[in-house]
Amino acid sequence: MKIEELAQLVGGTVAGEAGLVVSGFAPLEAAGPGDLSFLVNKAKVDALQASRASAFLVPLNVGELPGITVIRVKDPNLAGAIIHSAFLAAPFAADGIHPRAYIGCDCRIDAEVSIAPLAVIGDRVSIGPRVRIEAGVVIGDDVAIGEGTIIKANAVISSGSLLGSRVIIHPGVVVGSDGFGFATDERGCHVKRPQVGIVRIDDDVEIGANTCVDRAAYGVTWIRSGVKIDNLVQIGHNVVVGENSILVAQVGIAGSTTLGRNVVLGGKAGVKGHIHLDDRVMVAAGSGVHDNQPAGAVIGGYPAIPIRRWTKSAAFFVKLPELYAEIKELKKELAQLLGRNKEDQGGERR
Repeated sequence: MKIEELAQLVGGTVAGEAGLVVSGFAPLEAAGPGDLSFLVNKAKVDALQASRASAFLVPLNVGELPGITVIRVKDPNLAGAIIHSAFLAAPFAADGIHPRAYIGCDCRIDAEVSIAPLAVIGDRVSIGPRVRIEAGVVIGDDVAIGEGTIIKANAVISSGSLLGSRVIIHPGVVVGSDGFGFATDERGCHVKRPQVGIVRIDDDVEIGANTCVDRAAYGVTWIRSGVKIDNLVQIGHNVVVGENSILVAQVGIAGSTTLGRNVVLGGKAGVKGHIHLDDRVMVAAGSGVHDNQPAGAVIGGYPAIPIRRWTKSAAFFVKLPELYAEIKELKKELAQLLGRNKEDQGGERR
C-alpha cells in the first residue's frame, strides 16, 4: 500500500514520499526495506534513524526528520494496530462444512461458513455468514452465532448461548458452563442450585484461551460489546461486563457483580460478588475488590483502596522489619529510663 493511502486510513499527515509503497509492518529493530515501522517515544529518535525500515509512524511532537518518510499521527500505537491489521486482512475462505463435522437437527447455517473436522454442532443452532469454527469445537443446542465470528479449536459454547458478530473465541474457552451455586443443609451437605440462565456475548468481544464464562443462575451473564478478555479469566454467573472493558489474565469475578464501561482489571485481580464497579474504574494487578467503586476510581491492594494510599502503605510495609527493630530498641531504652526514674524516686523518699 502507498504511504498516502495508509495516512488516509489512520488520519495522519505525510512528510516525505507520499507515493512510497510498503508491504510489511515491524518494530524498529526488526524492520527492513519495504516495511513500515513506528516510534512511540520521541526520545528514541536515534533508534528510528538507525532502522532499515522504509517509512515510519511518528507522534506529532517529533521534529523534522530530513530524508525520512513519516506519517505523523496522534497515537502511533493505535495507528500501528489499524495498519498492521489492514496488511494481514485476507478474504474469508468459505470452506463449507467438513464431512467429519457433526451437525444436529433443524440448524440454520449460512452457506458462507467454514466448519472444520470433528466440530460438533447441536440442534437448532443458528450460524451467520463468514463464521469460522475450528476442529474440536463443541456447540450446544439453541446457540446463535453472529456473522464474522471465529471460534478456535476445542472451545465449548454451551446450550442457549448467544454470540454476536465479529466475536473471537480462543482455544479452550468454555462459555455457558454451570455457575457455582449451592445451598447447604443442616448436615453441612451441599445441594446444587440449578443454573438455568444463559450467556450473552455482544459484538466485537475477544475472549482469551481457557477462559470460563459461567451461565446465569437465572437470566443472563452478559459480556457487552467491545470487551477484551485475556487468557485464564473466570467470570461467574450473572456477571455483567460493561462495554470496552479489559480483563487481564487470571482475573476472577464472583457472581452477580456488574462492571460499567471501560473498566480495567489488572492481572490476578479478584472481585467480590454482588458489587458494582462504575465506569472507568481501574484495578491494579493482584488486588482484591470488596466493595462498590465510583466512576473513575483507581484502586489497588488487598483489600483494594485508592492507589496512592496503597502505594504509600506498600512503601511502609517493606520497612516493617527495620521499624519493628527500632521500636523494640526504643521500648528497651524506655524501660531502662523508667527503671532509673523509679530508683531515683525511691532514693529521694529515703
